[in-house]
Amino acid sequence: MNKYSIAYAKSLVGATPPSQLVDQSKPKRVNGLTDDQIALMEEESAKLDREFRLIEQSYGVDHLDLVVVSGFLERLLGNARVVRYLAQNYSELLAKFQKIADSSRATA
Repeated sequence: MNKYSIAYAKSLVGATPPSQLVDQSKPKRVNGLTDDQIALMEEESAKLDREFRLIEQSYGVDHLDLVVVSGFLERLLGNARVVRYLAQNYSELLAKFQKIADSSRATA
């Protein structure tokens, strides 16, 4: 929706390291926050950025794995003998398999 509150925008500025600000000559002041709190926010923001980049790197491989597994589960659940066996012996597992297959059909 591209609508942000002033408080959210100020917190983003507060968590941004000075080296990434457009005007580095201006001292960064956020009302109600101490320098220690600002430093902590900067550290947490950097940590979050690193974690996001790690997830971003593995997303393609993870998504491919999910597509392959979902397709396999759909074929597996298309076999009546397999479904009957799972229902008799592993009903909880069958329910989870069906949930995964249903969710992959819904997103396709």
